[in-house]
Amino acid sequence: MRDDDTAGEAVLPAPVRDHLGQQLRGVLTTESDKPQFLGDDPVPDAFAPQLRKLETRLKTHEEGTGAVEDALDRILDALGVNPDGKGTQP
Repeated sequence: MRDDDTAGEAVLPAPVRDHLGQQLRGVLTTESDKPQFLGDDPVPDAFAPQLRKLETRLKTHEEGTGAVEDALDRILDALGVNPDGKGTQP
């Protein structure tokens, strides 16, 4: 038994691990496109423009919502209005 993090866990013998590794390498495609981010599936080129549009749209929505919220907060502060209804008005 080993004293590292796998102590007490079942470990496959080396020949079994080698065999399984060979089988997996034979099944997995290694010539596909590399994903943009680690863990992502590669995206076919035909979908790239649509994905860029969607990413832009989502980013614009998030930034726009934040900008509107900030602007409304500044307007309410300038008018002395508390949106929570707490506090006093001038």
